[in-house]
Amino acid sequence: MPQTSSRTTVSRRSLLRALGGTAALGALAGCGVPAAYVRPGDRSVSDESASDHRLTWANWPLYIDTDDKNPNRRPTLDAFEKRTGIRVEYVEEINDNDEFFGKISPALMNHQSTGRDLIVISDWMCARFVRLGWVQEMDRAHQPNVAKYLDPLLRTPAFDKGRRFTVPWQSGITGIAYNRKKLGREIRAVKDLWANDLKGRVTLLSGLDESFALLMQGNGVDVTKWTAHDFHTMCDEVERQVRRGQIRRFTGNDYTKDLVSGDVLACQAYSGDVIQLQADNPDIRFVVPEEGAELWSDSLMIPNRADHKANAERLVDYYYEPEVAAKLAAWVNYVCPVPAAKDVLADAADKDTAALADNPLIFPDSTMRSRLAIARDITSAERVEFARRWNQIVGL
Repeated sequence: MPQTSSRTTVSRRSLLRALGGTAALGALAGCGVPAAYVRPGDRSVSDESASDHRLTWANWPLYIDTDDKNPNRRPTLDAFEKRTGIRVEYVEEINDNDEFFGKISPALMNHQSTGRDLIVISDWMCARFVRLGWVQEMDRAHQPNVAKYLDPLLRTPAFDKGRRFTVPWQSGITGIAYNRKKLGREIRAVKDLWANDLKGRVTLLSGLDESFALLMQGNGVDVTKWTAHDFHTMCDEVERQVRRGQIRRFTGNDYTKDLVSGDVLACQAYSGDVIQLQADNPDIRFVVPEEGAELWSDSLMIPNRADHKANAERLVDYYYEPEVAAKLAAWVNYVCPVPAAKDVLADAADKDTAALADNPLIFPDSTMRSRLAIARDITSAERVEFARRWNQIVGL
C-alpha cells in the first residue's frame, strides 16, 4: 500500500477519547447506535455536478501518474479535466487509514459534509465505512467502463457484494519477499518462514488487517470465510515463533529497508513494493505461496453528503478505460484492476513499458490468480478482541 487537513470542528483526539478509539466506533455501528450509523435516506444532498464542474479528491501520496519533468502535473488527470471541463482538486492527504478515519468521522457521524467528493482508502477500512452507512451507492448507469472492465476477482468482496459502494483504485498482493541469492534457496510456502536457517531473519507486518490473512492461509484456511478459531490458531503459531526467536521484528512499510540491507532474508511484503526493489536488486523475489495469498485493494468511495457525486462517478469510470488504466499501471506498478489494460501496455512502443504487460505482479497469470483470495474483513464485533490479542503479540 502507498504511504493530511480537517474540515470539522471536533478534534480527532477528543473523538477517539470519547469513543475509546476507532475500534469502539466500529463497535457502535455493530450495536446499531444511531449516532454512528447513517440511514440510506440521510446520506445524499442535492447534487451540484451539472452546474458546478468540479470535485475534490483525497488520495495517498505517490499514487497517481506524474510528469517526469514536472511532478506537479498528472497526465491522466489533466486529460480528464481537458476532456470533461471538470476541475479536480487533488489532495494527497491520506497517510494512514486510521488517521484519515479520525479526520473525517466527526463530520460523517454528525451528518455533515467532509468537503471531499471522492476518497481512496484500503478495503478493510472501506468495510467499516460501508457498515456505518457513511458512503453513497454509485450509479453504474454512469459507469459503463467499471461494469465492463472491473476484474472478476475484485467484484464481490464480503463487505460490499457487487461493489455497489466501492470501486478498486489499485490492488496488490500480500505475499512473501526474500533474497534468493543470500538465502541460497527458494521459498514456496508460508511455513518456509519458520525454517531454522531463517531464525531471526524474518519480519511480519505489524498491522492486524495487513498481516492476518496470509498467515491464516499458511494454515490452510479459506480466508473468504475464516472463523474466530482460525484467528486464534494463527495467533498461537505466531506466538510460538516469537518465543523461539524466529521473528526479528514486526514492521510497517519500513520492512523494505531490512530486506535491502540483508538484515532480513524473508518477510511479509506487498507486491508493488517488490517491483520497485527488483529494479535495483534482481535477487529479491516475490512469491505467492502454494497455500495462497491475499488480494487486497485500495478503493474509491463517495462519502455522504458529497456535493459533486455525478462528477465523482464520471472520474471513477474514466480510470476504468483500458487506455487510461494502462497509463496509471505503468506508473504505480500495483496490480491493475482492469485486466484489459494488459493488451494496451503490450502494444506500447517503449520496450520497458511493453514488458510490464508480462509482469505477473501487475497482471497476475492464471496460476497466480488461482491462489489469490479477498479475505473476509474483521467485523466490528470481532475487532476489539482480535486487535487486543494481536497487539499484545506485536508489542503495540
